[in-house]
Amino acid sequence: MTWNADGYVAVVTIFNFYKYRHIESPGWQLGWTWAKKEVIWNMMGGQATEQGDCSRFKGTIIPHCCKRKPTIVDLMPGTPYNQQVANCCRGGVISSWVQDPANAVSSFQLTVNQAGTNNTTARAPQNFTLNTPGPGYTCGPARTVNPSKFVSEDKRRVTQALMTWNITCMYSQFLAQKTPTCCVSLSSFYSKSIVSCPTCACGCQNSITQPGICVESESPNVPSALSRSGKNSHAPLVQCTRHMCPIRVHWHIKVNYKEYWRVKVTVTNFNYRMNYSQWNLVVQHPNFEHLTRTFSFNYQPLTPYASINDTAMFWGTKFYNDLLMHAGPSGNIQSELIFWKEKSTFSFEKGWGFPQRIYFNGDNCVMPPPDLYPNLPNASVPRVTSLLCLLTMILVSLVIVLGYV
Repeated sequence: MTWNADGYVAVVTIFNFYKYRHIESPGWQLGWTWAKKEVIWNMMGGQATEQGDCSRFKGTIIPHCCKRKPTIVDLMPGTPYNQQVANCCRGGVISSWVQDPANAVSSFQLTVNQAGTNNTTARAPQNFTLNTPGPGYTCGPARTVNPSKFVSEDKRRVTQALMTWNITCMYSQFLAQKTPTCCVSLSSFYSKSIVSCPTCACGCQNSITQPGICVESESPNVPSALSRSGKNSHAPLVQCTRHMCPIRVHWHIKVNYKEYWRVKVTVTNFNYRMNYSQWNLVVQHPNFEHLTRTFSFNYQPLTPYASINDTAMFWGTKFYNDLLMHAGPSGNIQSELIFWKEKSTFSFEKGWGFPQRIYFNGDNCVMPPPDLYPNLPNASVPRVTSLLCLLTMILVSLVIVLGYV
C-alpha cells in the first residue's frame, strides 16, 4: 500500500472462492518464507503465532515477528478497534461463497522492514502454506499482477496499491485426510430394508495402526478420551460404528403423492471432538430442477452446467440448526424435501429416487453399492396371483363338469 524508510506496509486478503467449502474454527493459518531478511515490525487485524529471535534489534521497541518462516492467524472477535482492519477479527473463520459471500473474505495488515523500498528491490515471499487448521491446501508461487484498485464510498474516486502479488491455493481431499469423512445410508417407504453405510467406509474398529480411535456411545470414558487428545485435538474421536465415519447422511424416500414425492434427509454427527458450524450439504440428483419445497434448511441450486440443474446446496438456518452438535442425543439435524413429478422422467425403479453423489462440507461421501439400493416390490406378483386364480377357476370348473358326467 505504501513504502516507508526500510520497507513497506501491505494488506493481505484471503478470498474464499469455493462455493461449498468453508474454513471453520479454529480458523486459517497462513505461512510463508521470506525471500531476504525481512521482519514484521507491526501488524493489525492478525498476529504471528511466534515472535522468534529478535535479539539483534536494540532499544525498547522490537519487531512483532523476526522468524524467517512466520505463521499468521486472525484476531478474535472483540479485538479493540484500534487493532482492527476491514474483514478481520473473526477467529479465522471464513464462509463459503454461496452461504455468506460477505464473510468469505479475511484480511490483515502488516508493516515489513528490511524489505526494499521500491518495486525493484521488494521481493515476494515464497513457499506459501494454508492450514485450516489441518492440511489439504497446496499453494502456488506468488505472481506479480496489476495493482489492486479501490473505489471510494461515494464511487467518485479510485486509488490503487503500489504492488500486488497473487497466490492461489487449491484444496485436495486426499491431502487433507487418508480416509473419507462421511458416508451415506438409504431407505424408502416401499422397502423394509435399510441400506447402511458400507462397512469400514471411513476406517475399521479393529485397526492395528489406529487403536482406540472410537468409543462406545454409552461409555463413561468419553470425557477422559477427549482430555487426552493432546496434539490430535483435531483428529476425529468417533462413536464406534460399523462404518466409523464422523458424519453420516441418511436419505429416506418418505411418501409418494399423486403429483409429488417427499424425501427426509438426516445428517448425524458421530464425532465427539467437533461441533460443525456453518455446515453445508451438496447433493446431486436429476430431479432437483423440480424441487418445490424445503423445510429447516436453506437451499441454493448449483449449476456448473448452465442448462442442467441437478445439484443443490443445503445449509442450516442461522441460530437454529447451523451448528451440528457433536455425537450424542442432539448430534443430528434433519429436513424434508418435496419434489414435483415430471411424468417423462419420474420413476422409483433402479434407484432413481436416491442421490447420485453427496458432499458434506465439500468432502465426497462414500455411497453404498448400487446393487444394494432398496428395490421396488416385484411388479410381477399381481400377475402371478391372477394366473393362479384363473387356473384354480379352471380346475373347479373341470371338477364340476366331471361331477355331472
